[in-house]
Amino acid sequence: MASSVLPRLVRARAPLRVGLAGGGTDIKDFYSVHGGAVLNTTINRYAYAELSRSEDGFIAEALDSGLHQQISADTPADGLPRQLLLHQAVYNKIVADFNDGTPFACRLSTYCDAPIGSGLGSSSTLVVAMVKAFVEALNLGIDDYEIAELAYTIEREDCGFAGGRQDQYSATFGGFNFIEFEHDRTIVTPLRVQNWFRCELESSLLLHFTGVSRQSAEVIEDQTKVAHDQQSDKLNFLHNLKQEARTMKEAVLKCDREAIMQSLNRSWQNKAQTSSKVSSPIIEQRIALAQQHGAEAAKVSGAGGGGFILFMAHPSMAIQLRRALLEAGGETTFCCFSEHGAQAWRI
Repeated sequence: MASSVLPRLVRARAPLRVGLAGGGTDIKDFYSVHGGAVLNTTINRYAYAELSRSEDGFIAEALDSGLHQQISADTPADGLPRQLLLHQAVYNKIVADFNDGTPFACRLSTYCDAPIGSGLGSSSTLVVAMVKAFVEALNLGIDDYEIAELAYTIEREDCGFAGGRQDQYSATFGGFNFIEFEHDRTIVTPLRVQNWFRCELESSLLLHFTGVSRQSAEVIEDQTKVAHDQQSDKLNFLHNLKQEARTMKEAVLKCDREAIMQSLNRSWQNKAQTSSKVSSPIIEQRIALAQQHGAEAAKVSGAGGGGFILFMAHPSMAIQLRRALLEAGGETTFCCFSEHGAQAWRI
């Protein structure tokens, strides 16, 4: 049984991501018919998981929410706080698929560098970190594709949470990735970005939190309707977003800063047309303010409606832009990239 070989303590972390292009085309209703493509990069903000032995069955903890609960096999999902539903689903999946359906005692604790609803893929990244911890603790020997798929199944199918497919893969693989989604497979192509250009981008990109954590389900519901309606004019905007992923890939590989700036702006213009809920008054206000202080491009990260906005400015203007956004209210930081995907280690 797993409990008899569980290490004393395993820690894991997985990086959050910023979507640069193609977001929305990773929704199953779109890519299963048309194929999807995204380009994203992971950043040095993480979701963390700790897995340790327990004498009291399965204990789930969300340390950043102060939640702690013992969960048994017959604990109903509707009796749990939303912050612990993913813990329960990950544990149940591991027990069912890798321990012959036999429950084992353990404590699963998590925390995250960004709030749920930030637009940085935090909930999916949290699932990846939890799965990675179990993979290490139980020596499951599954590869990155299998980890990402397992995380996707847990969040989207077992829990029924709305969303796309890119977050699980970005968190698992890490770095700059061009990811293609087909009906029955996903293909991850890591991009080798020249170091000087990585530094240039890190000096140009800012992440600004609007102060509003949004629920992406309504935006995704709208985009799903668009994907189903073959006569909808809005369907063209999703196709445009898919093309921008390819354009962004070429721009990143060619170290073409101007092309990246233009692609970010086009992506935002197209994304805002896919649902009336993508933008909001506060988003428009912050973008207008940023443009007054040197922003050359702006794009909301994730589904939209709130969360983080990604801004691009000339490096000599970036600190002035950051100051203006801080004064407007809301965390604002330079965007630093993470090269590594999900990692786990034993203590």
